Amino acid sequence: MSTAIVEANQLHKEFVRGQTSVVALDSVDLIVGRGEFLALMGPSGSGKSTLLHLIAGMDKPTGGNLFVLGEEPATMSERELARWRNNHIGFVFQSFNLIPVLTAQENVELPLKLTSLSRARRKEMGETALKLVGLDDRRDHFPRQLSGGQEQRTAIARAIVTDPDVILADEPTGNLDATSAKDVLSLLQRLNRDFGKTIIMVTHDPHSAAAASRIIHLDKGKFVEAEAVATVA
Repeated sequence: MSTAIVEANQLHKEFVRGQTSVVALDSVDLIVGRGEFLALMGPSGSGKSTLLHLIAGMDKPTGGNLFVLGEEPATMSERELARWRNNHIGFVFQSFNLIPVLTAQENVELPLKLTSLSRARRKEMGETALKLVGLDDRRDHFPRQLSGGQEQRTAIARAIVTDPDVILADEPTGNLDATSAKDVLSLLQRLNRDFGKTIIMVTHDPHSAAAASRIIHLDKGKFVEAEAVATVA
């Protein structure tokens, strides 16, 4: 295995709701190597998104250890975490999360606002990211003027504009038709294959999962099966 990007040891997460404690992740171990494309599959409530949020530092575990790029997000202050996430993590949401009053270009440049880059450099990097996802001719369009597939590709451009080490995708094809979903998956494969990006994708769809090089199945907070699959062209 290549250098570990993610290493979880007995990772545990519980949510307390009133008098009830719900186990989302039940002491799991996981290693994700640099340059890997991993799909996390499982039914609703299996712990897929919880694991993704822990890796992104968007939540903290209640037990065990989680190291991402050799660091432990759970030990960081909110300020350190924001800087670390902006530098190293690109997150793609199912619902796109684009700001409707901003153009595609402006949405993509948002993560760069947290840096000391000049306006000209931010514009250049945003244009490069949009070109990479095939939307350089749509940079002045607002989200409402884009198709669902174009919105998601804009969201991917936003996720990669800072050149992150890890791309985390939570059901990235969940709101797309079959053709748009195929385009998005092909784009993720290209980012993995040609640019060496480590990608961890949550999905419930076997066709989407088949785009990855490894699939792990979760059920009730535990890994129940893992299998290698051929990469879909």
